[in-house]
Amino acid sequence: MKIRTGFGYDVHRLEAGREFWLGGIRLEHPQGPVGHSDADVLIHAICDALLGAANLRDIGYHFADTDPAYEGIDSKKLLAETVRLLHEAGYNIGNIDSTVVLEAPKVNPHIDRMKQTLAAVMGIDEEDISIKATTSEKMGFVGKGEGIAAFATVLITK
Repeated sequence: MKIRTGFGYDVHRLEAGREFWLGGIRLEHPQGPVGHSDADVLIHAICDALLGAANLRDIGYHFADTDPAYEGIDSKKLLAETVRLLHEAGYNIGNIDSTVVLEAPKVNPHIDRMKQTLAAVMGIDEEDISIKATTSEKMGFVGKGEGIAAFATVLITK
């Protein structure tokens, strides 16, 4: 059996009046991330980690932000396509460990629903997905409420 790991990172600035999508669900908040798609940083970090682990390049290569087909797209569709590419290459997901960094809104009350949503999209067990949240202690662009970041590591097998 071949075992590989991957790492993903994504960041988006926040802007008033935008929808706030995170982990495939919509959260109520006066600001939301700005991006070509729905700007779901958690899903984007997971996609990058999965693609990287399988040596399939990155999310920008497969879903370019210059392609109008992806404008406003639900990131769950990008994740489903990423998993399809992974399976096509002969890999299966072992587990995902992720961290979201933001000051607000609070993520912990929504983690179970995010895990349910992501597990359904990827066809894996919820117990194989870890989502953690932290702040940046009011430091930097995240701490000032100007943006959001997410990190993900994955293990895949062949």
